[in-house]
Amino acid sequence: MREPKKCIIVDDEPAAHYVLANYIKQNPQLELVFQGYNGIEAMDYLRENKVDLMFLDINMPEISGMELLKIIPTHPKTILTTAYSEYALESYDYGVIDYLLKPIYFPRFLKAIDRFFLAENVKSKEEEVEINTVNVKVDGYFIDIALDQLLFAQSFGNYVKLHTTKRIYLASITTSEFEKCLPEKNFVRIHKSYIVALDKIEAVEKDFVIIKKEKLPVGITYKRELSDRIKKESE
Repeated sequence: MREPKKCIIVDDEPAAHYVLANYIKQNPQLELVFQGYNGIEAMDYLRENKVDLMFLDINMPEISGMELLKIIPTHPKTILTTAYSEYALESYDYGVIDYLLKPIYFPRFLKAIDRFFLAENVKSKEEEVEINTVNVKVDGYFIDIALDQLLFAQSFGNYVKLHTTKRIYLASITTSEFEKCLPEKNFVRIHKSYIVALDKIEAVEKDFVIIKKEKLPVGITYKRELSDRIKKESE
């Protein structure tokens, strides 16, 4: 059985938390990992944690649910929960997968969850065909980096500098952890501190490779693998 999907509830009404938490507990495919009562709490949690599904109230003080979706650059799949329906059309512009009107009844909740898993299954099938992005935390938020834009990754303590065709990102992840996220056929480790995109290598010298005029060192223990991979690519 797959690991349950991590869910959070963001709503200023305790009664809504009680209902949704009870519904979530009845579904073994879901795991409630956080309950927030305003947008600020949700933003703080999402900065530090990856979440699969967010149940989000629209009408909250200080920061509304719609405002929260606009502020967060990459947010989890979202099911809106509210007593009002006037935001329904606008909400779908932000990738909202369903819209639950309060009071929320269990059959309607299950229908929304079915939509969520349908979207997840489609996503999984697409990823099986080809992985196009890697999800990492940058500046406190999880974002997707397009793999075809990634030139190389460079160790930087407990972080990794991701050099892309557009800019450099400082991701909160170790080099070893990041390497596991990459499709092996497209990337190769050339040094304990460097992972490079094979198709971005412009030249190979004795002790380094060149990518966009950058000379990147090749470690002794990685030379054979690099040579084999480049040879295989050219066949």
